[in-house]
Amino acid sequence: MPNDGQQPFLDYDSPSALKAFLEAEGLAMSKRFGQNFLISRGARERVLAELKLEAGSGAPVWEIGPGIGSMTALALDAGLAVTAFEIDHGFARVLRSAFGARPGFRLVEGDFLDTWRGELEAAGRAPDRVFGNLPYSAANAIVAALLEGGLIPPRMVFTVQKEAALRMAAKPGVKDYSAFSVLCTSACKVRLAFDLGAASFWPVPKVTSTVATLEPRRDPVAAGERKAFSAFVRAGFSSRRKTLRNNLRAAGYDEAALAAALESLGIRADVRAEALKPEELAAVFRALPAR
Repeated sequence: MPNDGQQPFLDYDSPSALKAFLEAEGLAMSKRFGQNFLISRGARERVLAELKLEAGSGAPVWEIGPGIGSMTALALDAGLAVTAFEIDHGFARVLRSAFGARPGFRLVEGDFLDTWRGELEAAGRAPDRVFGNLPYSAANAIVAALLEGGLIPPRMVFTVQKEAALRMAAKPGVKDYSAFSVLCTSACKVRLAFDLGAASFWPVPKVTSTVATLEPRRDPVAAGERKAFSAFVRAGFSSRRKTLRNNLRAAGYDEAALAAALESLGIRADVRAEALKPEELAAVFRALPAR
């Protein structure tokens, strides 16, 4: 099965070919990892185009959850240097066999949440891009780990469940606005590029997916305070029926300091977290004594 890069080793657009290949390799789809293959070549090419990288540049990119390599193949063919993070040992075996001899390919086997920091340290530099068709069950945790960990390359492109994408980009006052929205939009400009219908995938999921792009804000919450800020925001959103002040007090923040911070910023004492912009929440966070 080794691939010289001249021809794809598998028809990624054919569910029957994928099914036969998986059976021949003794591999099974894992519901635990939320595995769905993107079988539309046109969709894959649109995702690759969202990276905004020049073909043949050799730019280092990270791919999270490559599966058996449909996007990996396109990225390598475009002359990018791909570090692929794959948690499924069977898929990792396929990737190693298919692409291991190709220049610019590197495989990191294991849970991305456990391996990315070590890979960043080993590489000695951040990737130019991060992208991936993220497992629905782990998408929020993966994005949060990168943002809270301070890794925000010039562009990230993620395919996620549409509901997750809406939460990533949500503004104050809408039902999708959450602590996760604040984390994403306080660090990045979030754009929902396009939707992908269920028929673009195999097995066919019961949801619509969205390709979201994230680019660093010019005025983000500083990387060094982002993890603490994120914990503060989660506390503020812990009960949507309660005020920001009551939620934070229940989380152990000093009531007098909270009252003074809100007053100094001209924010009503009865405000709820979902009514405040990320910048306003950051101002409250910074006005409180360090914990």
